[in-house]
Amino acid sequence: MMAPGDPRGGNSGEEDKDAKNMFDRIGQQVYKEVEKEKVEKDAKKYIKELEGKLSLAKVSGVELAGSNDPCSPDYTTRFDANSNRYPCEKRSPVRFSDESRSQCTYNRIKDNEKVDNTCGACAPFRRLSVCDYNLEKMGRTSTTTNKLLLDVCLAAYYEAESLIPDHAQYVAKYGDSGSTICTVLARSFADIGDIIRGKDLFLGGPSQEKKKLEERLKTIFKKIHGGLSRTNGKNVDALKDRYKDDDPDYYQLREDWWTANRDQVWKAMTCDDDNKLASASYFHATCDGGDNRGGAQANNKCRCPMTSDGKPNDQVPTYFDYVPQYLR
Repeated sequence: MMAPGDPRGGNSGEEDKDAKNMFDRIGQQVYKEVEKEKVEKDAKKYIKELEGKLSLAKVSGVELAGSNDPCSPDYTTRFDANSNRYPCEKRSPVRFSDESRSQCTYNRIKDNEKVDNTCGACAPFRRLSVCDYNLEKMGRTSTTTNKLLLDVCLAAYYEAESLIPDHAQYVAKYGDSGSTICTVLARSFADIGDIIRGKDLFLGGPSQEKKKLEERLKTIFKKIHGGLSRTNGKNVDALKDRYKDDDPDYYQLREDWWTANRDQVWKAMTCDDDNKLASASYFHATCDGGDNRGGAQANNKCRCPMTSDGKPNDQVPTYFDYVPQYLR
């Protein structure tokens, strides 16, 4: 999201050479506070309970019994363009444009001033066609964290499949826009995070499909909350205390769910069996090499490099999902 006219702030030093760097740095600070809370307030115990396992996700009542890797063909081939839950259904294939405009209409953006299109936030052109149709069509059976993770990962995977080729075509036609493909993916990743957490400002079209999606997510998280309370034994009181004021929106639970599963969603967004993201790098160094010193850069497939001891690094390189949507 951006303000009408997209004004840019000033420079605050080398680390903030542009607004993009500044906002990602601020997002990283917010994320560190979230991680700190997980340890200090013992939230880690029940955030762990919210981690989804794709291999346990059920479709039509049957466990997929596949891999926990969101890039496995068990998941990435579930939908095609003819499916009635294809994530990019009813979405424009054109994701970047110099001719079409962002959406600033007051009744399409939550909390904008009534009957005034000259102030408030705008949804960038890319945001108007985020591939989340499968989320809109989630049934009331999507009531476990495993099944929800499957649906969110599928949305992320197909969103990337939509963005990557169109971004290349846009750059070929108009020249470098200043945003690498990893930055583009990071912004859509953050949009998906906002949808899940109930923070999305874009209301959609006249059919109010985004409002319906929000109501569906509330129902799903209510049932996930009920499941946590039944299965956590001695942690039930702690759970009730953490989420005691969460009904009916379940914002805290949704925030915790995203914290627990964002690494898997980023993996789904950066699946790269066909090497379309080879050598794709994030715009600045945000990765920790395993020595808690930081300074490493995601410079292949938009993913952090292996740790100093050679282990896979599941760290998400972007923190745009912790930046308010109207500032991105």
